[in-house]
Amino acid sequence: MDEQRLWAPWRLGYVAGDDQPAEPTLPREWLAGASRECFVCRAAGEFAAPSEAHREHLVVEVGEHAVAILNRYPYANGHLLVCPRRHAGDLAELTADENRECLELLTRYTERYRTLIRAEGFNIGLNLGRTAGAGVPGHLHWHLVPRWPGDSNFMPVTAGIRVIPQSLEALWEALTDNDV
Repeated sequence: MDEQRLWAPWRLGYVAGDDQPAEPTLPREWLAGASRECFVCRAAGEFAAPSEAHREHLVVEVGEHAVAILNRYPYANGHLLVCPRRHAGDLAELTADENRECLELLTRYTERYRTLIRAEGFNIGLNLGRTAGAGVPGHLHWHLVPRWPGDSNFMPVTAGIRVIPQSLEALWEALTDNDV
Protein backbone atom coordinates (compact mmCIF):
# COMPACT_ATOMS: atom_id res chain seq x y z
CA MET A 1 0.00 0.00 0.00
CA ASP A 2 1.33 3.46 -0.90
CA GLU A 3 1.93 5.75 2.04
CA GLN A 4 -0.26 8.83 1.86
CA ARG A 5 -0.68 11.72 4.24
CA LEU A 6 -4.03 13.02 5.35
CA TRP A 7 -3.89 16.54 6.73
CA ALA A 8 -6.46 17.57 9.33
CA PRO A 9 -4.94 20.70 10.92
CA TRP A 10 -8.16 21.65 12.71
CA ARG A 11 -7.89 18.48 14.86
CA LEU A 12 -4.83 19.74 16.78
CA GLY A 13 -6.90 22.38 18.55
CA TYR A 14 -9.40 19.74 19.64
CA VAL A 15 -6.73 17.32 20.86
CA ALA A 16 -4.81 20.06 22.66
CA GLY A 17 -7.99 21.49 24.15
CA ASP A 18 -7.44 25.02 22.85
CA ASP A 19 -9.76 25.01 19.85
CA GLN A 20 -11.99 27.85 21.05
CA PRO A 21 -10.98 31.49 20.74
CA ALA A 22 -9.68 32.83 24.06
CA GLU A 23 -12.44 35.46 24.05
CA PRO A 24 -15.35 34.24 21.91
CA THR A 25 -17.70 36.89 20.63
CA LEU A 26 -20.62 37.05 23.04
CA PRO A 27 -24.16 38.03 22.15
CA ARG A 28 -25.15 41.62 22.90
CA GLU A 29 -28.46 40.12 23.99
CA TRP A 30 -28.90 36.61 25.43
CA LEU A 31 -32.20 34.77 25.08
CA ALA A 32 -34.24 34.36 28.28
CA GLY A 33 -33.04 31.32 30.24
CA ALA A 34 -29.80 31.00 28.25
CA SER A 35 -26.80 29.31 29.82
CA ARG A 36 -23.66 31.41 29.34
CA GLU A 37 -21.54 28.22 29.29
CA CYS A 38 -23.59 26.66 26.48
CA PHE A 39 -22.12 27.01 22.97
CA VAL A 40 -25.62 26.70 21.45
CA CYS A 41 -27.00 29.51 23.64
CA ARG A 42 -24.03 31.68 22.63
CA ALA A 43 -24.63 30.97 18.94
CA ALA A 44 -28.40 31.55 19.27
CA GLY A 45 -28.10 34.99 20.87
CA GLU A 46 -28.45 38.40 19.23
CA PHE A 47 -25.17 39.88 17.95
CA ALA A 48 -24.19 43.44 17.06
CA ALA A 49 -22.37 42.13 13.95
CA PRO A 50 -24.21 38.90 13.12
CA SER A 51 -22.31 37.93 9.97
CA GLU A 52 -18.92 37.98 11.77
CA ALA A 53 -20.25 36.27 14.91
CA HIS A 54 -22.14 33.67 12.90
CA ARG A 55 -18.97 32.77 10.99
CA GLU A 56 -17.04 32.45 14.27
CA HIS A 57 -19.74 30.29 15.88
CA LEU A 58 -20.38 28.33 12.62
CA VAL A 59 -24.06 29.39 12.56
CA VAL A 60 -25.56 28.79 9.12
CA GLU A 61 -29.15 29.82 9.87
CA VAL A 62 -31.09 31.44 12.70
CA GLY A 63 -34.85 31.23 12.76
CA GLU A 64 -37.33 32.56 15.25
CA HIS A 65 -37.28 29.35 17.32
CA ALA A 66 -34.37 27.27 15.98
CA VAL A 67 -30.76 27.54 14.85
CA ALA A 68 -28.54 25.44 12.54
CA ILE A 69 -24.84 25.22 13.45
CA LEU A 70 -22.01 23.28 11.84
CA ASN A 71 -20.52 20.71 14.21
CA ARG A 72 -17.00 21.87 15.13
CA TYR A 73 -15.99 18.18 15.50
CA PRO A 74 -17.81 16.54 12.56
CA TYR A 75 -18.40 12.81 12.12
CA ALA A 76 -18.54 13.42 8.37
CA ASN A 77 -18.39 16.31 5.93
CA GLY A 78 -21.44 18.56 6.43
CA HIS A 79 -22.28 17.42 9.99
CA LEU A 80 -24.88 19.94 11.13
CA LEU A 81 -26.56 20.53 14.50
CA VAL A 82 -30.17 21.72 14.54
CA CYS A 83 -31.23 23.14 17.89
CA PRO A 84 -34.04 25.06 19.51
CA ARG A 85 -32.75 28.57 20.26
CA ARG A 86 -34.12 28.37 23.80
CA HIS A 87 -32.03 26.41 26.33
CA ALA A 88 -34.10 23.24 26.75
CA GLY A 89 -32.80 19.78 27.62
CA ASP A 90 -35.85 17.56 27.13
CA LEU A 91 -38.28 17.01 24.27
CA ALA A 92 -41.24 17.61 26.60
CA GLU A 93 -39.93 21.15 27.22
CA LEU A 94 -40.21 22.18 23.55
CA THR A 95 -43.12 24.19 22.25
CA ALA A 96 -44.98 23.17 19.10
CA ASP A 97 -43.29 26.07 17.25
CA GLU A 98 -39.81 24.94 18.36
CA ASN A 99 -40.51 21.35 17.29
CA ARG A 100 -41.90 22.48 13.94
CA GLU A 101 -39.02 24.83 13.14
CA CYS A 102 -36.37 22.25 14.09
CA LEU A 103 -38.00 19.70 11.79
CA GLU A 104 -38.26 22.30 9.01
CA LEU A 105 -34.53 23.06 9.32
CA LEU A 106 -33.67 19.35 9.22
CA THR A 107 -35.83 18.95 6.12
CA ARG A 108 -34.43 22.04 4.38
CA TYR A 109 -30.78 21.06 4.98
CA THR A 110 -31.24 17.47 3.82
CA GLU A 111 -32.52 18.92 0.54
CA ARG A 112 -29.76 21.54 0.43
CA TYR A 113 -27.09 18.89 1.01
CA ARG A 114 -28.48 16.69 -1.77
CA THR A 115 -27.69 19.53 -4.17
CA LEU A 116 -24.71 21.27 -2.56
CA ILE A 117 -22.53 18.27 -1.64
CA ARG A 118 -24.48 15.52 -3.42
CA ALA A 119 -25.34 13.60 -0.25
CA GLU A 120 -27.26 10.42 -1.03
CA GLY A 121 -28.46 9.58 2.47
CA PHE A 122 -28.53 10.97 6.00
CA ASN A 123 -28.28 9.93 9.61
CA ILE A 124 -30.45 12.16 11.79
CA GLY A 125 -30.34 11.62 15.53
CA LEU A 126 -30.84 13.12 18.96
CA ASN A 127 -28.97 11.99 22.06
CA LEU A 128 -31.37 12.65 24.93
CA GLY A 129 -29.48 12.85 28.24
CA ARG A 130 -25.84 12.31 29.19
CA THR A 131 -26.33 8.52 29.51
CA ALA A 132 -27.48 8.43 25.88
CA GLY A 133 -24.34 10.27 24.77
CA ALA A 134 -25.49 13.90 24.83
CA GLY A 135 -22.37 16.04 25.00
CA VAL A 136 -24.52 19.06 25.86
CA PRO A 137 -27.36 17.47 27.86
CA GLY A 138 -28.92 20.83 28.80
CA HIS A 139 -29.54 21.95 25.20
CA LEU A 140 -31.25 19.61 22.74
CA HIS A 141 -29.66 19.29 19.33
CA TRP A 142 -30.31 16.99 16.41
CA HIS A 143 -27.33 15.71 14.42
CA LEU A 144 -27.75 15.79 10.65
CA VAL A 145 -24.94 13.71 9.10
CA PRO A 146 -24.80 13.47 5.28
CA ARG A 147 -23.83 10.06 3.84
CA TRP A 148 -22.51 8.74 0.52
CA PRO A 149 -21.98 5.24 -0.89
CA GLY A 150 -18.67 3.89 0.35
CA ASP A 151 -18.09 6.65 2.90
CA SER A 152 -17.33 4.06 5.57
CA ASN A 153 -13.90 3.47 4.14
CA PHE A 154 -11.01 1.62 5.75
CA MET A 155 -9.80 4.60 7.83
CA PRO A 156 -12.21 4.30 10.79
CA VAL A 157 -11.64 0.54 10.94
CA THR A 158 -7.86 0.37 10.67
CA ALA A 159 -6.67 3.69 12.02
CA GLY A 160 -9.54 5.17 14.03
CA ILE A 161 -9.51 8.20 11.69
CA ARG A 162 -12.32 9.87 9.78
CA VAL A 163 -11.52 11.79 6.63
CA ILE A 164 -13.35 15.10 6.26
CA PRO A 165 -12.70 16.39 2.73
CA GLN A 166 -13.88 19.98 3.22
CA SER A 167 -12.93 22.66 5.73
CA LEU A 168 -15.61 24.01 8.05
CA GLU A 169 -14.90 27.49 6.68
CA ALA A 170 -15.54 26.41 3.07
CA LEU A 171 -18.73 24.57 4.04
CA TRP A 172 -19.99 27.54 6.09
CA GLU A 173 -19.42 29.82 3.10
CA ALA A 174 -21.27 27.44 0.77
CA LEU A 175 -24.24 27.06 3.15
CA THR A 176 -24.58 30.78 3.80
CA ASP A 177 -24.27 31.77 0.14
CA ASN A 178 -27.77 32.90 -0.72
CA ASP A 179 -27.07 32.70 -4.46
CA VAL A 180 -27.14 28.89 -4.40
